[in-house]
Amino acid sequence: MTTLVTQSHTIDAGGIKTSYLEAGSGPPVIMLHGSGPGVSATANWQYNIGPLAERFHVLAPDIVGFGATERPEDVVYSLRSWTDHVWAFLDAHGIEAASVVGNSLGGRIALQMATDHPERIRRMVLMGSPGVGMTPTDGLAALRAYEPSHEAMRTLLRTYFAVDPELITDELVEIRYEASIADGAFEAYRAMFADPRHKGSELGITAEEVRQIGTPTLLVHGREDKVVPLAVSVAMLDLLPNADLHVFSRCGHWTQIERADEFSSLVSDYLDRS
Repeated sequence: MTTLVTQSHTIDAGGIKTSYLEAGSGPPVIMLHGSGPGVSATANWQYNIGPLAERFHVLAPDIVGFGATERPEDVVYSLRSWTDHVWAFLDAHGIEAASVVGNSLGGRIALQMATDHPERIRRMVLMGSPGVGMTPTDGLAALRAYEPSHEAMRTLLRTYFAVDPELITDELVEIRYEASIADGAFEAYRAMFADPRHKGSELGITAEEVRQIGTPTLLVHGREDKVVPLAVSVAMLDLLPNADLHVFSRCGHWTQIERADEFSSLVSDYLDRS
């Protein structure tokens, strides 16, 4: 695996002090993390930003409510607010159009961006992303039921994220656990998916909406994904007009970590197509 080669910064994105990672030069690529407890741009993309930065200008924000980004007291967490935050992040950087790599929740945000302003999204990579045919899973239920402790984080990651438990090191558990109990982090996480005032669980999309998305798209899925089933990407492949699908065997919800080098190479080659 190639380790992270990047710089950490903050920027005002729509009035939200936003933490992000940045590396490389060239066409812009925005990398959007998922929604698990303790998630951040670093946790999600630490093995991929360096390789992608060899060809692209890579930016990976901590989406509002996650990581080191500010958590405004009046924010209502929803697909709309998350998507608007990413648009504000692009606008703050003066980026008119970019490719987007989205993991899980990040993939659903990418789909919404391609619906909002298709002219601004060059290509998409959707990795373990919710979509048509998504149903509740034991893995998703376990994510939402997380209560902070080292052992709970270890069990969550080993049971539902990676096929090979050896990938779940003490260091990774510690990083994710500490992030999950950072000031305001768990309260925000619980609010997103348990508080009825927030709409974090309302991530559905219709078949007709998907058929209207013409953005060139690479669907990436782990065959043994216990959080978002492979069947979702298969259904999306049938609906998206310009989609390809790559399936990693013996791989769960963490293709970018479980098969880091192959994932980075696959994504770089896809995004580099003219």
